[in-house]
Amino acid sequence: MENRNFQMDTQWNIIHYPEKPTGFGILVIGDERHFVDENKCFWTQNEGKLAIINHLKQSGYTLFSSNLYGRNWGSEQAVNLAQRLYQHVIRSEILNNKIHLLAEGMGALVAIKLMERMQGQLRSVILLNPILSLKGHIELEKEHKFFYKKLIKELAEAYNHDKSTIENELKYMEDSVSFDKNIPIKVIHVMAGGKSYNQSKQLQKLLAGSNISPNYMVPEKKQQLGNMFIKFFKENEKVL
Repeated sequence: MENRNFQMDTQWNIIHYPEKPTGFGILVIGDERHFVDENKCFWTQNEGKLAIINHLKQSGYTLFSSNLYGRNWGSEQAVNLAQRLYQHVIRSEILNNKIHLLAEGMGALVAIKLMERMQGQLRSVILLNPILSLKGHIELEKEHKFFYKKLIKELAEAYNHDKSTIENELKYMEDSVSFDKNIPIKVIHVMAGGKSYNQSKQLQKLLAGSNISPNYMVPEKKQQLGNMFIKFFKENEKVL
């Protein structure tokens, strides 16, 4: 069996099985385009992501992921479901209970909250092109009126508030991030297009007070991501 799809709280989830499992699991939290349905998921439909999944499976990793209510933007219900998925997988599969976390883009907002709640259950974390601050991301999008309005609408749906309440709450939201120093974290930012330059400047600002130095990568080197992930994960498997 290559994968198994199942529902929790109306949301579809998927487990990808390796041919020769090593007993280590990876929770994948996708970006805003991510989805999981009854047959497939974004990471199996996207050629580049599928190559990463196959690479990780060949190294013996069991991967699991959830639809997480679509464009959740780090909402509480998405974080709660991610925790429940972890608990379900640990109970149903033969895995070490300390897992790796791989989060992309918007998924980093869920990952940051999981790092606070899952101390002792996370082995390492990789953040790919992460959105670390919701407030900071919205500030960047304000330059593009269409995307800004779309984003506010998505936030209102994700957090179950009206648009004016969301905009008001954003004014008082902290534009900072803190990490658990006991969890090894790797941040990778692919420099693709002008927008990514602004994102990289924001990333440097948010990480300035931490001991994390982001890795910057040109799009032509993206095929190296699988090897980078595996190297980092293996480094953090020496202690069971």
